[in-house]
Amino acid sequence: MVDKAVSALRTKVIDVVIGIGGGSALDAAKAIAGLLIPGNSVMDHLEGVGPELPYTGPATPFIAVPTTAGTGSEATKNAVLSIQGTNGFKKSFRDDKLVAAYALIDPDLLITCPPAVIAANGMDALTQLIESYVSSRAAPLTDSLAWGGLKAARDGLLALYGDTGNSVAREQMAYAALISGITLAQVGLGSVHGLAAPLGAFFPIPHGIACGTLVAAATRINIAALRARVPEHPALEKYAQVGRLLNRQGQLDQNTAHAALIDTLERWTQELKLPKLAHFGVTPADIPRIVANSRGSSMKTNPILLDDHEIAAILTARI
Repeated sequence: MVDKAVSALRTKVIDVVIGIGGGSALDAAKAIAGLLIPGNSVMDHLEGVGPELPYTGPATPFIAVPTTAGTGSEATKNAVLSIQGTNGFKKSFRDDKLVAAYALIDPDLLITCPPAVIAANGMDALTQLIESYVSSRAAPLTDSLAWGGLKAARDGLLALYGDTGNSVAREQMAYAALISGITLAQVGLGSVHGLAAPLGAFFPIPHGIACGTLVAAATRINIAALRARVPEHPALEKYAQVGRLLNRQGQLDQNTAHAALIDTLERWTQELKLPKLAHFGVTPADIPRIVANSRGSSMKTNPILLDDHEIAAILTARI
């Protein structure tokens, strides 16, 4: 679709590209803006697909107007594109020149967002905030941003899911999504997003649902792996801090805070009615192929290197 749009429009005089919609719409617009002037195929630049030629630009100025609260695409330099199916892929066209010239964050644009989309996108934002907070590349500045985003998601996600007319909840989730885009762009993500890529490539699973349905299981397995192999790892205390924050119980010891975090994520997954992977046709027989294709850039910043059995266990828990 990106290539067709570029081919049809590149002879026109276009001053600006405006993307209005969810993450997929913003990413498509971002890629089109990047290629209108050069005119070549986006396949030339996708990571892990084709020749991976360096992008030299120039890009047409891009304005991002998100109408969902989740992906944070308005704050990132990558356009995530996919071809779905047996030999499908979900990869990024990524360059600093693709960052939006302006991002217009208007919480009122969430008013007509369907509850199922609010749930999936909100859990994506929450996942991005947690994964960037415990990332192997986490830094004090991004930690402070993620912390504020986590507070906003704690207070806003279930409230917005129950009532899109809640203006405070709209503002909180719009902020959480924006911050999640900023933090992930700086320090990376983790195992949930590592798995979301092949799941979205091979099956008709929206990105937010893939993240939301896996985050509790992935958090549980990450914590177990850290305890078993690196019990002094700082991410263990960070997970505990998130557990205390989401449960508003600042005095919990580390183990109790871990249990509270996992319980909260599992409860939210149920309350937000996020479907299991089997709903989209994923079977146990598919697990080896998904695991084999999960070790992209996101998995590299997971706080601990998971083995294939641990990654498979995340999937098994949600089939």
